[in-house]
Amino acid sequence: MEFPSNLRYTKDHEWVSLDGNTATIGITDYAQHELGDIVYVDVPSIGESLNAHDIFGTVEAVKTVSDLYMPISGEVLELNPNLDSNPQDVNTDPYGKGWMIKVAVESADEFNGLLDAAGYKALIGH
Repeated sequence: MEFPSNLRYTKDHEWVSLDGNTATIGITDYAQHELGDIVYVDVPSIGESLNAHDIFGTVEAVKTVSDLYMPISGEVLELNPNLDSNPQDVNTDPYGKGWMIKVAVESADEFNGLLDAAGYKALIGH
C-alpha cells in the first residue's frame, strides 16, 4: 500500500494535496482496498461550497456504499470527468487518475491540521 508523503490524510480515509489555494481530494489506497471494486462515484456539483467534515459524495463498490467526507472547507472547482466512465481508476490509481474533486481552499490551516503520512499509517496500523 502507498502513503505518499506529500499528501495529508483524514481519519475517514480521504487524502488531500494542496497546490496554492487549490486542494485535490480523493480516497486513500487503504480505503479503496477495503471497499473492493469501485463501480460508481457520486460527487457534488461545481460551485458547491462545503465545510470540513461535510459529506461530499458517495463511492459505491460491488458490496457497499460509503460516504465521502470533506477533509477541508472550500468551493468545488472541478470534478474528475473520467470517473463516470472509469470509476475503477480509484482502485488502480487512487492518488493519480482516481482523484475525485478539486476545491478552492478557504484556510490552509485546515490542511496543516490533517494527518501526515506517518500519522495516517499509525491510524490504520501500518
